[in-house]
Amino acid sequence: KAYKQNPYPQSAPAFRRRLDRIFTLRTGYEALDKLLERLHRRKYELLKVLEHPDIPLHTNASENDLRTFVTKRKISGGTMSEDGRVARDVMLGLMKTCQKLGLSFYHFLGDRLGIGKGHAVPPLPAIILARA
Repeated sequence: KAYKQNPYPQSAPAFRRRLDRIFTLRTGYEALDKLLERLHRRKYELLKVLEHPDIPLHTNASENDLRTFVTKRKISGGTMSEDGRVARDVMLGLMKTCQKLGLSFYHFLGDRLGIGKGHAVPPLPAIILARA
């Protein structure tokens, strides 16, 4: 976390050596040793932050985005057709995008359907590019 906040590329080799030292330890516990071995094989994935400090250290945001889809699927038992699944996924995706951009999904939808009174909403790609 400290490296991510204040990247210092010269310290990357020390991080790699430290990871090697930790994950090549043998504890005598078979399950733990296998886990350490598996993690060590993923060394380059685990240390991606050294090359790209801007990437998140966790997947909480991605998992949170999927939670709505999973909850809806569990409650409804899925959809009856492929078209229904696609429609549901598109609507939930648009809703999440609007939420992240601080837009009213109902105003967005009303504007696109031509029933929004006084709530002109620019195209989502334009809003995303303007904020990038």
